[in-house]
Amino acid sequence: MSIDPVLKPVAEHALLVDFPNPSDMAAAHHRVLALDAALTARPFAGLREAVPALTSLMVEFDPEVCDCTAAATAIRALLSRRDAPQRAIRSHEIAVCYDPPYAPDLAEVARLTGLAPEAVAQSHLAGDYHVALYGFAPGYAYLSGLPAPISLPRKAAALRDVPAGSVIIAAGQCLITTLTMPTGWWIIGRSPDPVLTGDPARPFRFEVGDRIRFRRIAASALGTASGERS
Repeated sequence: MSIDPVLKPVAEHALLVDFPNPSDMAAAHHRVLALDAALTARPFAGLREAVPALTSLMVEFDPEVCDCTAAATAIRALLSRRDAPQRAIRSHEIAVCYDPPYAPDLAEVARLTGLAPEAVAQSHLAGDYHVALYGFAPGYAYLSGLPAPISLPRKAAALRDVPAGSVIIAAGQCLITTLTMPTGWWIIGRSPDPVLTGDPARPFRFEVGDRIRFRRIAASALGTASGERS
């Protein structure tokens, strides 16, 4: 049984719509995406932006046009509609190289999971990933769907200066880094495919809810980008 969302005012310009369903995160995330699609198709007066996360949606509006009460009324009206629009889910194929020196943690992940390094790579390739949310840094798309055999907790200590394009895993998720930054996740590969687009209208390659599959490439192929399909 679904649980009614909780709407929490955030100052005078936003509402946090929370779908508390700890027993079924996937169902809660589906409701987040459905509301996001409904707001895109039928925006209420004053709506500025909706930012989806794993089990919640931040809805920002112009306080000179709309207030929290009016926004909550509009959101509840959308939630009650039976003709909810369907969000277009795009599929992306992302290249990844597991060869040295681009996968510095692959051997340690293999040791900790009891798998051979090649089996770790094959397990990662077998994952069916979905963009759950963006966070931490620009373009950091947190991908759910990491196979259980290679799901490890974060490292005890972070590593500095991890290059952009690193494919990293931890806590049941996968991520492609977009900046040179420290990380406590396990670095198992490198991708040449940029997540940041440089387009202000669509700054990130993926939308929340999109599907991702990884395709293996050799080190000699780094620098070749792959595509997407609708």
